[in-house]
Amino acid sequence: MNTITFLSKKEQQRRFLLGYQLAFQSDAEEKDWDNIFALWQAAASSGHKRAQFYLGTCYDHGLGCTKDIAKAITWYRKAARQGHIVSQYNIGYSYINGDGVEQDYGKGVKWYLLAAQKGDTEAQREVGYCYFYGRGLEQDQVMAVYWYKKAARKNDPKAQYNLGLCYKEGEGVPISKRWARYYFQKAKEGGHKDAVRQLRRLL
Repeated sequence: MNTITFLSKKEQQRRFLLGYQLAFQSDAEEKDWDNIFALWQAAASSGHKRAQFYLGTCYDHGLGCTKDIAKAITWYRKAARQGHIVSQYNIGYSYINGDGVEQDYGKGVKWYLLAAQKGDTEAQREVGYCYFYGRGLEQDQVMAVYWYKKAARKNDPKAQYNLGLCYKEGEGVPISKRWARYYFQKAKEGGHKDAVRQLRRLL
């Protein structure tokens, strides 16, 4: 029978940082994922928030362990409940897309909102998308534009492209070719390929 050892805060941080260094700051061609996984697992099991997130990514991608989306979500959820923003986004994504859990737009947008309210750009864009199509909450194109703009201000090309469409079609905002062109141009500069086609159509 295995005994779980709860680590001190200092030891949790030490093991997390060592794993982080081996994963992201080492010059080694082959990462020692077995060791990295063990370090993060020890810290995560004792409650270290960031270790819980990174352990989730290990299960998500099969690094140092067998890929297991359900276990990834379990660890993302633990970190998300402690306020880890990217974990909150990942849980939202899982529910919206039915990835490793039963699809549930209501639960998905709830987690997206938690991350979006803390400033996560992708979550802000996705909340806008949920409002636009009424996924998990009442359809509201004005609110969709509100959230798209939050993400667009941080140069998210997908949000900028979506705003271009809103201004082009008058969805949530008055029709404005000038603003449509502005946001399509921003999206183009960010590498959004469809924005190029939309700019041609406006011309």
